[in-house]
Amino acid sequence: MTVTELKNSITERLAAAGVPEAETDARILLSEYAGITLSDLFADPDKEAGDPADIPGLSEAVELRIKRIPLQHIIGKTGFMGFDFLTPPGALIPRPDTEILAEEALRDHHDGSRILDLCTGTGCIIISLLALTNDCYGTGTDISEDALEIAEKNADRLLGDKKDRLKFFRGDLYDALPEGEKFEVIVSNPPYIRTGEIGSLMPEVKDHDPFIALDGGADGLDFYRRIIENAHRYLCGGGDLLLEIGNDQAEDVMKIMEQNRFIDVKTIKDYGGNDRVVRGILSSL
Repeated sequence: MTVTELKNSITERLAAAGVPEAETDARILLSEYAGITLSDLFADPDKEAGDPADIPGLSEAVELRIKRIPLQHIIGKTGFMGFDFLTPPGALIPRPDTEILAEEALRDHHDGSRILDLCTGTGCIIISLLALTNDCYGTGTDISEDALEIAEKNADRLLGDKKDRLKFFRGDLYDALPEGEKFEVIVSNPPYIRTGEIGSLMPEVKDHDPFIALDGGADGLDFYRRIIENAHRYLCGGGDLLLEIGNDQAEDVMKIMEQNRFIDVKTIKDYGGNDRVVRGILSSL
């Protein structure tokens, strides 16, 4: 079987199982388990690949993907902001859209900032921010012990000497923080799916992302209210609050911010043109 035939065979099996972006997933699986890169597929499509059963791990990985196990769980990692993050079960899988939040935080930071990441999950946001800035200090909180274990492992792998500048605490949003903590920047990708809509999500999400990382309450706004209404206790005057949102939540989240001492409130769109981040500055008055 040639590399093209192998790729096409896997693609067809994944597509028949309803896997979205089946060809992309087939290419990733081939790269991970067979060492067949995208360049190989274009430059030498007739190269002999052998029997898929003879490629260690490939057949098992394809079967797992057919069962709609997330690709990120199968290969154990995913890319975010140029880094490979470990993604075992236990935390929300980082999505490309969340890079908009990280990029916006990078645009507004200054050296030496203290940054708080609420609902940190895998730690992808706060770890990326520390890795890509100078002399900043980071804190991540999450209610999930499993998520924090994953975040700690990612920090150990990716931050090097900067790991000493990052602390994780377990608890419910701000309740996890030591008394007296203050920050120049707060970021969060909180749970924001309406409870009644979770059952209609793709199997990869509803069956494998932790429910507590998805459920934003009846209207999807529970965490925004709690984060915004209590931010003044932890955010310095003039500090930035940046929140990832669902694409129909901008107006509601902006209104909650404006009712709670935030000024210059604005929405940032993702690369698909959808509202993705709301940010505001805490008034010093």
